[in-house]
Amino acid sequence: MTARRLELDEEAVERDLVTLVLTVVELLRQLMERQALRRVERGDLSEDQEERIGLTLMLLERRMQELCTRYGLEPHDLNLDLGPLGSLLPRE
Repeated sequence: MTARRLELDEEAVERDLVTLVLTVVELLRQLMERQALRRVERGDLSEDQEERIGLTLMLLERRMQELCTRYGLEPHDLNLDLGPLGSLLPRE
């Protein structure tokens, strides 16, 4: 039996890993944003809490954009196609 060597493109592996990590972070960011909006609508948060959450979510979105730019990714690159289930992230 001969051993097979798998040749990998290190840059492609790094880009794919970054894409996967940023996809998970973007999914969590969107879930946190939706949860925050629900809490605001229900009146569960003080004005100070609303302000802090809003600023935090804006900073996280900005940082995500910076990371996508750094790695040459577009927002649609983070939206995995799940086949019959549709896409992972809602289409905007």
